[in-house]
Amino acid sequence: MTPPRELRGLARWTTRPRVLGSCVGVVLALVHIHLSHTLPKEGRLPLSILGVCALALFLGLGGLRDGRALRTLIALGEGRLPSTPEHLRRALQEVAAMPGVGFWFALQGWLGGTVLVAVSFPLLAHVPWTEGLRVVLMGLSLGPLSSMLVYLMLVRRSRVTLERLVAEGLSPLEVLAALPPRRMHIRRRLVVFTAVAVLSPSLFILDVAFTRTVAVVDAWAQATTPQEREAILVRAREGEGAPLGLLAGLVTVLILGTAALGGTALSEPLRAITEDATRIARGEVRPPRVILAEDEVWATSAAFTQMQVQLVQALSQLRKAGIQISATTEQLVATSTEQEVGADEQAGALNATSATTEQLARSAQQIADNAESVSAIAETTFGAAQAGQRGATAFLGAMQRMKHDNEAIADAVVRLNKRVQQIGKVVEFINEIADKSDLLALNAELEGTKAGEVGRGFSLVAAEMRRLAENVIRSTKEIEGLIGEIRDATNAAVMATEAGLKTTELGTLLAAQVDDSLGLILELARQTSHAVRSISLATLQQQTGTDQLAAAMGDILRVTEQNAAATKQMVAANADLSTLAHDLQHVVERFHVEAGEG
Repeated sequence: MTPPRELRGLARWTTRPRVLGSCVGVVLALVHIHLSHTLPKEGRLPLSILGVCALALFLGLGGLRDGRALRTLIALGEGRLPSTPEHLRRALQEVAAMPGVGFWFALQGWLGGTVLVAVSFPLLAHVPWTEGLRVVLMGLSLGPLSSMLVYLMLVRRSRVTLERLVAEGLSPLEVLAALPPRRMHIRRRLVVFTAVAVLSPSLFILDVAFTRTVAVVDAWAQATTPQEREAILVRAREGEGAPLGLLAGLVTVLILGTAALGGTALSEPLRAITEDATRIARGEVRPPRVILAEDEVWATSAAFTQMQVQLVQALSQLRKAGIQISATTEQLVATSTEQEVGADEQAGALNATSATTEQLARSAQQIADNAESVSAIAETTFGAAQAGQRGATAFLGAMQRMKHDNEAIADAVVRLNKRVQQIGKVVEFINEIADKSDLLALNAELEGTKAGEVGRGFSLVAAEMRRLAENVIRSTKEIEGLIGEIRDATNAAVMATEAGLKTTELGTLLAAQVDDSLGLILELARQTSHAVRSISLATLQQQTGTDQLAAAMGDILRVTEQNAAATKQMVAANADLSTLAHDLQHVVERFHVEAGEG
């Protein structure tokens, strides 16, 4: 796995100030050893060797300590771990803790090395044990100052390393989640720094002054002549001035450099926060960046970063909301105007509807009255239909009886016709007898005439029989005429009877149809009566509902008038809202939000 170029060797680069700060303190201690002339000459070289050995041991142990403290960063730089957000957050936490770890490790190293050198120095250099105490005093004076220098240099390097880790793809919120501002130690650190800046050179100067004073006093006590004492005083005033001044200057430079680093460590994040705040005040909102710091400054920076993130989100939302509100308010103004016109039209329409509803109520009253009349007429019709059905039933019975009578008459006429025909035959037979009697009477009269007086009586009888035969013939002819007339009359009667029978049958059928029709009419009249009663009840209910509708339309008309007034107020409110939306948009446009990378 190929590591990112920005992370290669970043762990060694971050911890390098620890080596530099420790070396500065050891070099200053060596300069003090060789320039102050407060140590025995025979002990300066062994003490220098012990100091260098202690420095080497400290640097070796520090390398092991750094490897454990920055193991994730080292693995990322060597490519043994991928640059995932989780690994980057873990590396952030390690690097953020590095200055404090470096300070305490340097301080412990100075104290431990000083004790080790103080114990070993009298044994190796064969000097009094009080010289070991002076070594401890020197370590106490230079150790805290050197450790503070290491801490401040590590702070600068750690911030740069943290920025490179953040640039690998961590968002500001992820950084804040990985490095929450929990403990506030800036006051304690300032107190410690002030104490170190004041006490370290004081102890250093106290050691030199005390040692020089003791040496001068010892030499003064050992001098026997005034000239020797005068020479000791002159040598004490002038002989060691330059080396001690150089040593004091180096200590002062170290203190001033440490103070400068401390001031820079405090001022850099504050300056960056001030610059970002100034840009925001001018309306230039850039993508939020993490301004790395420590203690209370880091809490301020974290809060400022969160504020920037929320400000960018709020400005984006406000810009979108302003545009949307502007468009919505314009649409609302247009809609409200249309609603105002529609409300006026609706009020007019409701006025017309209210009048129509009142007219409808009056019409409903008339309909209710007419429905009652129609209900009475329907009841009358139903009664008439019942009477008609009863009459039709009676008429149907009469027609059926007439049909039976006509059938009996037809049978009687047929029998009469048969009897007339029989009488005709009898009359024809009589007529034949009369003709034969007339011929016999004529022959008898002729024979009587031929017989003379004897036959006169026979002739008279024959003449009478002849007259009788003629009368019979005339009567039979009249009877035949009557029979013909009777035959014609019976034929006409038969025909009339058959026509009457047919007419009676047709009348019976029509009477049955009329009875069925009247039954249907009766049923329809019954249904009509029920329907008319239902219509009458519905009409009464409709009248009640229409009255209620008229009252409701009056209420709706009043509410519509109130809505029209409210719509006019809403038009004015929407116009004000549109003005506010434009003002909001102008305010948001003062801030120029720059888009982030990607």
